[in-house]
Amino acid sequence: MFSSTVTQYWLPLSADATPVSNGELGVVVDETLPQNRRLAVLEPTDGAGIVSATPSIARALGLVHGGTVGSAQLAAALQRADLSLHGADALFYLPAEGHELLVQATAPSHVRQLTVADATAFAAFEREAPESDLDDAFVELDHWLVFGAFVEDELACAASMYPWPETALADLGVLTLPRFRGRGLARQTVRAMSAHALSLGYEPQYRCQLDNGASIALARSAGLACFGTWDVVAEPDED
Repeated sequence: MFSSTVTQYWLPLSADATPVSNGELGVVVDETLPQNRRLAVLEPTDGAGIVSATPSIARALGLVHGGTVGSAQLAAALQRADLSLHGADALFYLPAEGHELLVQATAPSHVRQLTVADATAFAAFEREAPESDLDDAFVELDHWLVFGAFVEDELACAASMYPWPETALADLGVLTLPRFRGRGLARQTVRAMSAHALSLGYEPQYRCQLDNGASIALARSAGLACFGTWDVVAEPDED
């Protein structure tokens, strides 16, 4: 269902994890994990869950490469080690079979790529957008790829992407000004930007918190499907 770009990034070590289907997680100890992902929990929608950790974190939690750990057992180990998880994101991707059709589709005339020439319109957009929405969406004009939807001469919706380092995954955020919501602008913008990213060889990646019903609905309306959930270790100032 999903492209090899997605599966090879998220599941390269899955063969090292003991297959489980009873709610337990297979354990993978990986010394190459970056600091901000030194402990991560991946639970695919279709497949066994995996907890990956650096050797030092694995020792602190009593995890053994190739073993398994239950969710309650992991939670107790985290508490003993004075560690916590950030809070799971849902991961959404475009089904591979729909890539070609999306790339070939024509975007609406009011949706286009943004450039530095749109700085004035983008600044006005930022001034009107609620601060909390700006923080959550993380849409920036200087990101790798930026698209917007206009209503007359106003930028009503903006979305941006940036590639994850050393991957072909492009993480995206999108924000529609409150007075323009309910018109399908975010869906149109996400699809147009995703088509362009695909044409450049990148896989659009959409993440949102599990309790964000509106964001999940947007992902699905844009044709994205849930790959699973992903959580990482919280940094001290997040606890």
